[in-house]
Amino acid sequence: MSERTAEQIAQAHKACLDGADTINIVIATHAKGSDATNADYGYHMTHDEKKERVARSVGYLKYQKALTDWGSEDFTVIDKAIADADTFIG
Repeated sequence: MSERTAEQIAQAHKACLDGADTINIVIATHAKGSDATNADYGYHMTHDEKKERVARSVGYLKYQKALTDWGSEDFTVIDKAIADADTFIG
């Protein structure tokens, strides 16, 4: 793999933050249970479908996080989303 540019790293980090957001939203929707509405992302998904969606997102985050050229990017939000996703799909 060739070296990523600073712009590519910034785009990848933004994509990771978006993935973390997706994980957080799906888990939050699930936590609402029957109070979830069509305004809540994934409200129509079954529990297994939510787990599959979270698993896809966390897989991407883990792959990206394993790359070694991140520099000083902050992974606090991403690390928490990974931990929350691992618990959710457990």
